[in-house]
Amino acid sequence: MEALKMRVVFMGSPQFAVPPLERLLDDYEVVAVYTQPDRPAGRGRGLASSPVKRAALARGLEVVQPKSLKEAGVVAELAGFHPDAIVVAAFGQILPQSVLALPRLGCLNIHPSLLPRFRGASPVASAILAGDDFSGVSIMVMDEGLDTGPVLARVQVPVSPRDTTGSLTAKLSWLGARLLGEVLLSWARGQLTPRPQDEAEASYSSAITKEEAEVDWHLPAVDIWRRVRAFEPWPGYYTRWGGKRLKIIEAAPLPSEKTFKAGRVLGLASKEAFGVATGGGVLAVLRVQLEGKQVLAAADFLRGQRDFIGSVLT
Repeated sequence: MEALKMRVVFMGSPQFAVPPLERLLDDYEVVAVYTQPDRPAGRGRGLASSPVKRAALARGLEVVQPKSLKEAGVVAELAGFHPDAIVVAAFGQILPQSVLALPRLGCLNIHPSLLPRFRGASPVASAILAGDDFSGVSIMVMDEGLDTGPVLARVQVPVSPRDTTGSLTAKLSWLGARLLGEVLLSWARGQLTPRPQDEAEASYSSAITKEEAEVDWHLPAVDIWRRVRAFEPWPGYYTRWGGKRLKIIEAAPLPSEKTFKAGRVLGLASKEAFGVATGGGVLAVLRVQLEGKQVLAAADFLRGQRDFIGSVLT
């Protein structure tokens, strides 16, 4: 089957899914785009569309926003598009067997980890929290399990010490889009053999919660640094000073032979950062955001808070 004649239904919701959708539009007939229903957002709680919906409408594509894919009427509508393949990227809903069985070529999922490592909801943040040197993207044939289907292709990328969940997700999104362009046609031509995942190597990533967003200064500096990066842009990682939240935007771990009270703010030789004592080493803080204020470089923040050095963050 030639690429341009292949009918594809795309399912995705966040920004991560937009580059794969755009890649499909280069070579395939995208007959419908499925995305999550509009949800209240912002202080006004007005309804907000997903990035995928906005991208699809801008390109004149048909958009469907079911609350659930388990309803018979929803499955019948999906079947009416006669998809040869369904491509999924962070859709946000479990696909039941009635949907998985519809397309001749199956349902392919773009997952931002090197499966079977970090199946589940937060694979990118989990790779940063674990201190992995590499992350990557896997494209698998979906089954009824949670990211358990056989893998068609994987590609890896180094995790930079400066990577956050936001920056690494963006890298993996483009990587996944490129890989999808290579995989889908080869799969349709019967040129790929799905490889079952090794269950002995499997691990799972749970969803990140707001309750994890407060700094525990008794942790080692390396662990706090990883959390700063893993929780950016959401939910953020904050401490408290002067009765307000102080969000740590960028930091780096430093070794220290001296012992200080955990949370004590220290002056550093470099005026570009301030230090905070931890349960192991010192965290050099480079950028912060005080509650209700803009993000500032540490040096600019210190100029406005002259009693900050020597205080204890809680």
